[in-house]
Amino acid sequence: MATAEQIRAGRALVGLSQAELAEMVGTGKKTIQRAEVGTGEVSEGTIRKIVRALEAAGVVFVPQNGGGPGVRLR
Repeated sequence: MATAEQIRAGRALVGLSQAELAEMVGTGKKTIQRAEVGTGEVSEGTIRKIVRALEAAGVVFVPQNGGGPGVRLR
């Protein structure tokens, strides 16, 4: 599962606002804000939708690999 930091960095990497990402996912801006803070108030299903939307925009989620999880552009 993506971390709050990965979601925040991925969104910034592709230049999306929280409102734009929320529209892509079909959720509210507050949900994106909570996902980026990592408060735990966002369902796993919604996190998966956020990840899929960011991946469609060109973000690659890099798993923990000794240096920690991250993101990069495809």
